[in-house]
Amino acid sequence: MKLNTTPRRHVDAAQAQWERQLANAVNAIAEGRQAAFYTAAASVPTTGTYAEGDFVLNSAPAELGSASSKYIIHGWRYVSGAFLQCRFLTGN
Repeated sequence: MKLNTTPRRHVDAAQAQWERQLANAVNAIAEGRQAAFYTAAASVPTTGTYAEGDFVLNSAPAELGSASSKYIIHGWRYVSGAFLQCRFLTGN
């Protein structure tokens, strides 16, 4: 069942936009088109409850590695009971 994205009651424009965005986000998660990744942390999480596929954004990215192999850690994906780094090469 999808949530209706058009408010059925009279609300101001800002409230209607908020309700529409919320309904679209819930519908996307229900359809598997969006994962719940609104969490950010400065390091890999060591506590909490996570589901397979959850993503934690790195709130303190920095360039790491050696010359010609530098990368940033974009965040961590929860896979098979553990967090794995999601890296991007920087080309430096």
